[in-house]
Amino acid sequence: MSEHSKIEKSGNKKPSLLERANTQFGFDKVDAVKVPSDLPDGKRPVATAAPASSDRADSQKALEPVAETEYAVALSGSQCVVDRAWLRSEGLIVPEDPVTELLEEFRIVKREIIADARAGQDKRSRRILISSPHPGEGKTYCAVNLAIALAAERDVEVVLVDADMMHPSIIDRLGITEEESDGLGLMDAIADPSIKVETLVRKTDIEGLFVLPAGTGSAGDSELLSSSRTAEAFDRLTAGAPNRFVIFDTPPALAASTAAELAAHVGQTVLIVRAGETGRAALEDARQLLSACHDIKLLLNAAQFSPSGRRFGDYGEKEG
Repeated sequence: MSEHSKIEKSGNKKPSLLERANTQFGFDKVDAVKVPSDLPDGKRPVATAAPASSDRADSQKALEPVAETEYAVALSGSQCVVDRAWLRSEGLIVPEDPVTELLEEFRIVKREIIADARAGQDKRSRRILISSPHPGEGKTYCAVNLAIALAAERDVEVVLVDADMMHPSIIDRLGITEEESDGLGLMDAIADPSIKVETLVRKTDIEGLFVLPAGTGSAGDSELLSSSRTAEAFDRLTAGAPNRFVIFDTPPALAASTAAELAAHVGQTVLIVRAGETGRAALEDARQLLSACHDIKLLLNAAQFSPSGRRFGDYGEKEG
């Protein structure tokens, strides 16, 4: 402990190092150099920042993120045939058949989907999730019809993804025989980094329509879908392909967590409600679960009337 006698009084305090340096070298007298007034026009000095050394410049470039050049990933899975007779028996749109009321209705739906995708101008807006609050409300029926109607657009590719791992049905709905499918699909690509998702996307004989089966399901599907592998797989499907749409047929929102997990990866959601069956409370609960997607549309299915009295598909019919 210091003795008080050894501590100098404030009146006899020694100057600090900075004060002594100022006294000796006179730093407080240093002033900015005055610019001569007789310099010719255009020659007056301008204060500029000292250029960085080449090493520093190189290190700065190394730290800057490099923009990744997006390119369209080719869909290279095996080919398959859609059974047209089966489509008719299921009441679905058949591309080669005459225009029907059903086709005209889904043409209206797809126009809004396309318009919002163009307005979004990003790859996420071209990913469309199809779901419903409960089973039996027609989500898969609407997903297949929307995909077929959208594939009829010029220079458009549509990937219909079976994202209902518990009850996959897209392959059956299209009448694709099991012998044509190897069983691999979306979940296999997400679970195994060595499998590229585009190699599992199958080209159908409907122009512009591709199918990605659900693949091998497991008890950990929910955890897999919430991993970064899901975002990587979806980016490969849409990156660099402005005319490629991806439609996800998911389980009912109130029956499984899959739809809620995928809602964070899409730009548009179509929530199917069945006329006379879907309750308001169930609809609101489903909407909340899918709120990770900010654009949720409602599609009324199985309606037996038109408030305006208008019908589609009968323009070419002859009057009796």
